[in-house]
Amino acid sequence: MDFGLVLQTDPPASRVVELMRRAERNGFRYGWTFDSAVLWQEPFVIHSRVLEHTRQLTVGPMVTNPGTRTWEVTASTFATLNDMYGNRTVCGIGRGDSAMRVAGREPVTLARLGEAVTAIRDLAEGREAVVDGQPLRLPWVRDGRLPVWMAAYGPKALALAGRKADGFILQLADPYLTEWMVGAVRETAAAAGRDPAGLAVCVAAPAYVTADDSPEALAHAREQCRWFGGMVGNHVADLVARYGEHSGLVPEALTAYVKERRGYDYRHHGRPGNPSTAFVPDEIVDRFCLIGPPAAHVARLRALRALGVDQFALYGMHDAKEAAIDAYGSEVIPALGT
Repeated sequence: MDFGLVLQTDPPASRVVELMRRAERNGFRYGWTFDSAVLWQEPFVIHSRVLEHTRQLTVGPMVTNPGTRTWEVTASTFATLNDMYGNRTVCGIGRGDSAMRVAGREPVTLARLGEAVTAIRDLAEGREAVVDGQPLRLPWVRDGRLPVWMAAYGPKALALAGRKADGFILQLADPYLTEWMVGAVRETAAAAGRDPAGLAVCVAAPAYVTADDSPEALAHAREQCRWFGGMVGNHVADLVARYGEHSGLVPEALTAYVKERRGYDYRHHGRPGNPSTAFVPDEIVDRFCLIGPPAAHVARLRALRALGVDQFALYGMHDAKEAAIDAYGSEVIPALGT
């Protein structure tokens, strides 16, 4: 199993670089950042510095989207980084939540997302692609490689990931939901004539490592990670609006908890203490996140690995970033890493 670190690009950028270097020293192989131009600093500028100051880390956004940047610009950015640092990028992509909504736009359609996945990959790898009806090619690209991993929750998005993407990003660490969603993606991949085992699976969630499993330690960890249930709830609310609460198309184990959701303030997106996440119960935090002593993390990750998860990406938005990175490096990654 591979491991990644996910960070927001809050200033100073040097702090992001420092934490990514720490992660690499501890055995992490991927460095991810949010991509929302209004809320945080420009990630691709920071990616360049991360790549310069690490040796093997693969870097990318979790996730970009096809709406805030034109596709040829996105492809050219990745291709430039790859040319400079030796094909060490990955494109995480989705419909766009915070990046689009903060700017007053709706997330892009799945049809548009599917077109973008193919076009961005083709352009970044030196092939011709059609962008808005115009054939384009980046003539300077040589030996480029860009895996495109797609974030998804709902049945149509999962099917699209299975048909089009090189990898699937699931932003929660619940084994039951992971099994259901990985199965849906791989079933669609097989139906499309693709090798399901060739599709990378990345589970991303906050991980808070405690010294023990005392009620006080776990309560503090939950409060530091409760924001994640609110972030996931944005996507879940969209699914409920689209498919209905009892449609059978989306597991109620995912949708039931958003009944008490009352709006969302993106100014606190992805941050501990987010006032829009009071509706998230402890049970959801425990299911979606990894909290507790290192042994509890190892046990959950072994269960996820058995379900076909290739990478766990640790969201580091809490008050114990360094402690989590170091604990994973000393106790978790050695138990599960490849």
